[in-house]
Amino acid sequence: MSRIGRQPIPVPSSVTIDVERDRVVVAGPRGTLERTIPGEMRLVREDGTLLVERPSEEKRHKALHGLTRSLVANMVTGVTEGFQKRLEIHGVGYRAQATPEGIVIYVGFSHPVHFSAPEGITLTVEGANRIMVAGNSKELVGETAARIRRVRPPEPYKGKGIRYAGEVVRRKAGKSGAKNR
Repeated sequence: MSRIGRQPIPVPSSVTIDVERDRVVVAGPRGTLERTIPGEMRLVREDGTLLVERPSEEKRHKALHGLTRSLVANMVTGVTEGFQKRLEIHGVGYRAQATPEGIVIYVGFSHPVHFSAPEGITLTVEGANRIMVAGNSKELVGETAARIRRVRPPEPYKGKGIRYAGEVVRRKAGKSGAKNR
């Protein structure tokens, strides 16, 4: 049995879960999330928890078991606590600026990069070189942070670019200078 799939999902009293065939709607204090889950998986409610059950021991069902449990658990966490990712901008003159529709990133291009926030995501700029991506959907927060990082990923020689907070960039040595003859 899947180790992740068999763990019960704790459901706080402030969260309501509606299951209709292959559709799951989770509503909580921070909003509502909905998702289509594989039709074979069953969600069973037991006093304050939710269990995901699979129909057979097929390899496909084993894989979907853990996946479904993780997706539903992330939805419950999203509507209660939410998710966030922090990004840091490194480089001389590199910075970000908040605008009403998103952020503007200055990272050494001939033009500023305008990045608008998708629906359900809030982008905040802390200082001039830190960006926080927050929202209810773990998938959307991660994808938005990855898209921002893709504007100017960190380069290995000087470490300049946009990186996740705490990300370690492996540095390379530059040219070695004059050749030995």
